Amino acid sequence: MRKKIIKDAHVAVFKNNKFELLNNFSILINNNLIEKIDKFENLDSNNAYIINAKDKIAIPGLINTHHHLSQSLTRGMINVQNSKLFDWLVNLYKVWKNLSYEALYISSLVSLTEMAVYGCTTSTDMCYLFPQNSDAKLDAVIQAAQELGIRFHAGRGSMSLGESKGGLPPDINTQDEKTIIKDCLRVIESYHDKRKFSMLRIDLAPCAPFSVSKDLMLEIRNIAKDNNLLCHTHLAETLDEEVYCLEKYNCRPVKFLQDLNWLGNDVYLAHCVHLNQDEIKLFAKTNTSVAHCPSSNMRLGSGIPPIIEMLNENVNVAIGVDGSSSNDSGNILNEVKMAMYLQRVKHGASCMNVSDALKLGTINGAKLLNRSDELGNIEEGKAADISIFNLKTLEHAGAYSQDPLGALVLCNPNRADTVIVNGEIIVDNKIPVKVDIEKISHKLNEIVKDKFMPDLSNIT
Repeated sequence: MRKKIIKDAHVAVFKNNKFELLNNFSILINNNLIEKIDKFENLDSNNAYIINAKDKIAIPGLINTHHHLSQSLTRGMINVQNSKLFDWLVNLYKVWKNLSYEALYISSLVSLTEMAVYGCTTSTDMCYLFPQNSDAKLDAVIQAAQELGIRFHAGRGSMSLGESKGGLPPDINTQDEKTIIKDCLRVIESYHDKRKFSMLRIDLAPCAPFSVSKDLMLEIRNIAKDNNLLCHTHLAETLDEEVYCLEKYNCRPVKFLQDLNWLGNDVYLAHCVHLNQDEIKLFAKTNTSVAHCPSSNMRLGSGIPPIIEMLNENVNVAIGVDGSSSNDSGNILNEVKMAMYLQRVKHGASCMNVSDALKLGTINGAKLLNRSDELGNIEEGKAADISIFNLKTLEHAGAYSQDPLGALVLCNPNRADTVIVNGEIIVDNKIPVKVDIEKISHKLNEIVKDKFMPDLSNIT
């Protein structure tokens, strides 16, 4: 791989517990690693590919820690635009039963590409939809990630508790537990790469307390422990979930997980909107991480998560864009800003600054994935996962002269000029290198029109 130099950028590096800018610095990339950060004249530029970054800011590649990539199939669906979570799910399940391998692949490629052009270099996914009589497999999501070239944690999700067993999803959208376990073992064997700087890992991600059984949660946790995998699920997203757990299990959602040994530094939980102080302290004690999805929480009216309260107790909180049916956007840089703004609504303007917000999308994301020694910062010896944004634009005018980092986070979150993953350029001049945006967007719209339109006969 030809070495590269990002030349004369504002380089955002995390040190002394905050982001600092190295102005007019350059970054030498050798193979897949950051080799040196210095003034250009101090770097060996012989035979290097030069990326001119004057008036641009280079930041650590953004890390997305929660998504449902297939949900671009039902993005903006009209009959759930004003629904809370459980009503939203009930209506979406009706069309999600049509998911196929092709639909899963194209929707995943669209969702991942959208994130990449906004500076995301690593993403997780929770793929829990494998309808009965469908050919949908996790392999379709992995195929999309590998084609794009993004670093990926593929979450083998699951739903086993259908309506007939007291769960929320219709039975047709669930799988029997033997099938789920067999396929978890298959994808671990086929795809999980545990090596440092791996581009693909498997996480195990049963959906939620209202769609999986206790037995499945326990078995999946044991498999994850045996294979040193991360575990992921939704938790405490809405008050409806709290009521469900109290009625079915006679406990709050956090206690439900605690009793199943589902807390620890190898567990990350999406949302966690409705926690009390004791539960926050339990997360801190067990080193359990949280994937915060502010736009989704606002869109569904779920509530304001206690992010500042968690951070004050040293709970690790990272950023997730969530699925494209509850956020409708894969702009992870915007999600960083929304996380800061939503906490300011509750705690005031001084509770979180731009450096704190960017940390959620970088340093904390790497920690959540147990990859702090590989990802999350522009630092010698770490992976060359870097996103470069042009600040000499109309949207940043004025702010760029004041504070380049503030301009990036506070102003309109535009597409990245260049995105580098594992030393390879995957977005160049705002365009994905390996993916035809027009082609995949057209294909997704055709699939949606054919299989994923809602029944509007009852809409007034």
